[in-house]
Amino acid sequence: MKKILLIEDSDDIRETTAELLELAGYTLTTAENGKIGVEKALETKPDLVICDIMMPVLDGFGVLHIFSQNPDLQAIPFIFLTAKTERGDFRKGMEMGADDYLTKPFQEIELLNAVERRFQKIETLTKSLQTPTEVLEKLYDEARQQPDLATLLSHQRKPQIFKKKQLIFHEGDEPTKCFFLKSGRVRTFQLNRDGKAFTTGLYSTGDSFGYVALIENTDYQESAEALEDAEIVSIPKQEFLDLLIKNQQIAQKFIKLLANDVQERERQLAKLAYDSIRKRTADALITLSKKYKKEAQESFTIRISREDLASIVGTATESLIRTLSDFKAEHLIEVKGGEIVLLDEKKLANLRG
Repeated sequence: MKKILLIEDSDDIRETTAELLELAGYTLTTAENGKIGVEKALETKPDLVICDIMMPVLDGFGVLHIFSQNPDLQAIPFIFLTAKTERGDFRKGMEMGADDYLTKPFQEIELLNAVERRFQKIETLTKSLQTPTEVLEKLYDEARQQPDLATLLSHQRKPQIFKKKQLIFHEGDEPTKCFFLKSGRVRTFQLNRDGKAFTTGLYSTGDSFGYVALIENTDYQESAEALEDAEIVSIPKQEFLDLLIKNQQIAQKFIKLLANDVQERERQLAKLAYDSIRKRTADALITLSKKYKKEAQESFTIRISREDLASIVGTATESLIRTLSDFKAEHLIEVKGGEIVLLDEKKLANLRG
């Protein structure tokens, strides 16, 4: 049973909210001010914190700051609960690393949805990190020298054209192919219970994807779609697996790719836990630039929908739009319709808060 710490100085709101969450099946610990809240967090190690901002002794911003500095607390999802509606307070809380923000008075379903979204995101990300090492070890042991990967990409193999936004495979499908991107851009993503997408991978010309499910012999744990018109070469499952078993060079290539995938997912999880929306947005823009910018280009224009970019950042579209507006005001980017031009990649890369 998930444990929630509720920090709220109003007796009525604290008791009513705690009762609602207990009825929803959560274990509740409550605190009447920030100082007691921090003490109980250290004692109980909750799975989620819901915290008021305006409180005596230690306010919500102070609580979140202490959490961010304590290794035992900094990964705990944090939802602000406040009666204040000024944009400055919203922005300050999100920049400090809050995961969500509810304004009092709130509807019961708003609170429950916010809590469920937090737990669903953690569950999805944790699941996506699981890669059985014994599969990799067996693959390495069985690898043998045979023809290289170019054999699979012979001229006889005709690429398939996927239009922008077209699905290549769907989460839950049985894998039958491995895919190689001849041209274009592709992303992989997972959906939460509310249907919101979280981007798990970005691919450009020369990249391969869809191989994890083949090697692990599981259904696809994510979906893939074309971010723009793309040419994709597909390799039948058995042909791909036979090559891995027979070819040490190719096996080692995919072992390395799998290891990099795990490291990247761990990095994404850590960023969602620790980084502010500003930092995550800046990093997403830099990642897109590094992934897709050609060497000869002096500046880079990003053509991506706000919804897709929000799924890479791991935030709501509205929060992303506000952050992009701030970046524009700070002359870090320029926005032209649906396009984003990076004006100062160095400052974006070094952005801390």
